This record gives sequence, C-alpha cells and structure tokens, in this order.
Amino acid sequence: VGMAAPAALQRSVVSPAGRHTASLVFLHGSGDTGQGARTWIKQILNQDMAFQHIKVIYPTAPARPYTPMKGAFSTVWFDRYKISNDCPEHIESIDSMCRGLTDLINDEIKNGIAKNRILIGGFSMGGGMAMHLAYRFHQDLAGVFALSSFLNKDSAVYQALKRNESILPELFQCHGTADELVLYSWGEETNKMLKSLGVSTSLHTFPNLNHELSRTEIEKLKTWIVKKLPVEAAKTN
Repeated sequence: VGMAAPAALQRSVVSPAGRHTASLVFLHGSGDTGQGARTWIKQILNQDMAFQHIKVIYPTAPARPYTPMKGAFSTVWFDRYKISNDCPEHIESIDSMCRGLTDLINDEIKNGIAKNRILIGGFSMGGGMAMHLAYRFHQDLAGVFALSSFLNKDSAVYQALKRNESILPELFQCHGTADELVLYSWGEETNKMLKSLGVSTSLHTFPNLNHELSRTEIEKLKTWIVKKLPVEAAKTN
C-alpha cells in the first residue's frame, strides 16, 4: 500500500458571521456533492444555514465505483453491497474514508478549534458515515446528527461501542415515516441499538416525509447545533 496521503476533500464553506469558535461538518447523501447539499438546504431555508460563530463545511465525497449502481462511478462516502440493513458493511471503503475525514477534522483543530467544538453529521449515507467516524474514531466530538440514515444490523459501530467505556457524543436523529429508500424502521432500529450501547440519542419522527429534508427538520437541527455548540463567552483570565 502506497503511503501517499489521500487528496484533500473538496469542500463548500459557509463562514461564520462573527468570530469562528466552532465547526460543523455536513456530509451529503450518495451521488450528491457538498455544493449540492448546501444549495438544497439553502432552497429549503431561503438562505444558507449560517451561524454567528460556527463555520459550516460541506465536503464532497470522491467519485468511486458504487455497487448498487452496477459499479458506475458516484460521489459516495463508501461502497455498499446493497441498500439494505441486512448485509455486511463494505468496511474497507468506510475505513479509508474515515481517514480522509479525519484529515478534515485535523484541519479545523490546526485552525484553533477544540475537538469538542466540532459537530459532524449528514443526510442519508452522510449520516451513516458520520456515525462511523464519530463512534469508532472520534468519540470526543461535540455531537453527531443523522438525517434519514441507518447502520447495518451488525455494524462495526456497534462492535466498537460494546468495548467502550468513555462518554460518547450525543446523537440527533431525524427520519420520515414515508421514506421508501431508507425505511423508518431501519433508522429506529439504529437509534435503539445505539441507545442500548450507551449513546444519548433522540429520534425525531416526521410523518409523511419521504427520503428528503424538511424545513421543520432543519430548524430543529439548527436549534440542537447551537445547544451543542453555544457561543463562547469572551475568555477572561
């Protein structure tokens, strides 16, 4: 295996209006881009999801062959054998992307942002990726959010948490009951499993919402983000 570092991920960034003291990483769904996810949220809110003190980063997954699309190239965080919660995870591609996203987290830390002032989450596959990244490799992040997402039944995340003793980042989960791609029951089962393994979780249910984002959901998410990453008081010694 060559030791060349993976190329830095392309990213679309919404800068904070004021002093940057926290960062949020939003991972898009399969086949989308960081710019695409940002635009989608902007259309729903009629403005960027922006904060006084939080930098919002939308990275783009590198294109790779994607098995559910018969091996066609797609911007996906990892490969899957099929879109189901009842098959093995493609752990090799998940772990390689965890390394690339760790570089992104480290860039924020180099910019002076404490690890417990960084939140990570995403939509669909992006939320699944965020759960792997945080609960297996970065348990000191501020929190995790997963919108219309799931983990496979015997996920490596569950295996890692079975051996875990430390305090874990809180999970904010949202799911539409009418989701035909990622079934609501998959999201619910993920939530129950993580809760049983010591994660503090909430699951917000959206009746009649399909595999999509809604304005109410993003407003709820924004409220939670500011609760997890409050504005820091000016430091006095």
